[in-house]
Amino acid sequence: MSTELHSQKSVANLMDQVLDLAKKGGATSAEVDIDLETGFSATARMAESETLEYNQDNNVSITVYQDYRSGSVTTSDMRDGSLQEAVAAALRIARYTEADPMAGLADKNLLAKTVPTLEIDFPWDITPEQAMQQAMDCDQMGLDHSPLITNSEGVTLGTHRSLAGYANSHGFNHNYHETRHTISSVLVAEQHGQMQRDYYYYTARDPKALPSLADVARQAAERTVSRLNPRPVKTGAVPVLFSAETARSFFSHFVSAIQGRSLYKQSSFLLDYLNKPIFPEWLTLTEQPHLPGAVSSIPFDRDGLLTYDKTFVESGALKSFSLSSYAARKLNMQPTANAGGLHNLIVPPGEHSFTEMLQALDTGIMVTEVMGSVNLVTGDYSRGVCGFWVEKGEVQFPVDEATLAGSLLDMFKNIRLLGNDTDKRGRIQAPSILIDNVMLGGGG
Repeated sequence: MSTELHSQKSVANLMDQVLDLAKKGGATSAEVDIDLETGFSATARMAESETLEYNQDNNVSITVYQDYRSGSVTTSDMRDGSLQEAVAAALRIARYTEADPMAGLADKNLLAKTVPTLEIDFPWDITPEQAMQQAMDCDQMGLDHSPLITNSEGVTLGTHRSLAGYANSHGFNHNYHETRHTISSVLVAEQHGQMQRDYYYYTARDPKALPSLADVARQAAERTVSRLNPRPVKTGAVPVLFSAETARSFFSHFVSAIQGRSLYKQSSFLLDYLNKPIFPEWLTLTEQPHLPGAVSSIPFDRDGLLTYDKTFVESGALKSFSLSSYAARKLNMQPTANAGGLHNLIVPPGEHSFTEMLQALDTGIMVTEVMGSVNLVTGDYSRGVCGFWVEKGEVQFPVDEATLAGSLLDMFKNIRLLGNDTDKRGRIQAPSILIDNVMLGGGG
């Protein structure tokens, strides 16, 4: 069933139906989460049509509580009989789970009383045929950009619209539409018998915010060609300039470390840092979940709490964790309307262009891709990186298969500058960042 076949009213009625089934089955409380998505993606490779994929996904997640025992079931079948079976299955699971005194719905008094209508729903009237033609055109532009571009791994253009809803037996029942449109290009370049691949992508709520096909092709091609003929670099402590897209990844470690689950499991290196300085005193990080058109904006969290602007880091000090209702109970704290994660963490842009950031870097590495993970328990950072070696503010050559290592706390405190080139494609909006004194393992 598509979102067009389900009005917001019918979804609200369906969620009420599930809650009524749970109550009749003996649940002391219950909640239901619904996500209905429709859309398609067109992929062209070597400027010819390759695949056209339609999707129509229904997900209904049901959780029932019998006192402090809970059972959860997810189904894609929204027929009455299937929903009855799903609720019955959740009730059976609840009978055999261990009691958890922290389990249950969010406090009724904390639930959103009114829900704002956000600017996050921008349907695109593009047809599959038009999308495929645009994908083929974009791929051809990439192939034509340079004789060094020898192959394409495809251009994909997609458009999706979702209807998301949440209801619980405290009386909360709301849903909303949201859209997401994407375009990506992956190219391969070859020179002197060596091959490199790279890509460029963009995602937006509003299709009008997508870059032009020519811009996507140009950026994918330039990035790919620039990676040809990488060289090793010497091992040593150097300043590091993270591009805006890799800066998002860098700040994601902070986001993971302040999540309630990491904290109550005592698996976060920031467990004892509330109200303590962890960043330079000039840095403040906020969450702005109602930003118009932002890809992560959301009116309420998965507990039914109204999302709101908040400050996580103020003047360098950690001021708040990111807590669902369950995590807040475990930590004896108040929930922060972050069940389901953060939405639009804003790293404020600086005043420096990327060229000025390179000049400030002087001699060091500029990172454009990161691989691997970090140890969030200890805060030890060790990741593979690709990028470019810079001397006296000028890019010298590409670097492949290098490693950056250090302590995240040290790296946080050693942030020197922020660029003015904010990347707005994800739930973390961050500009390029310059960090001093990071150990680079280059193999040279």
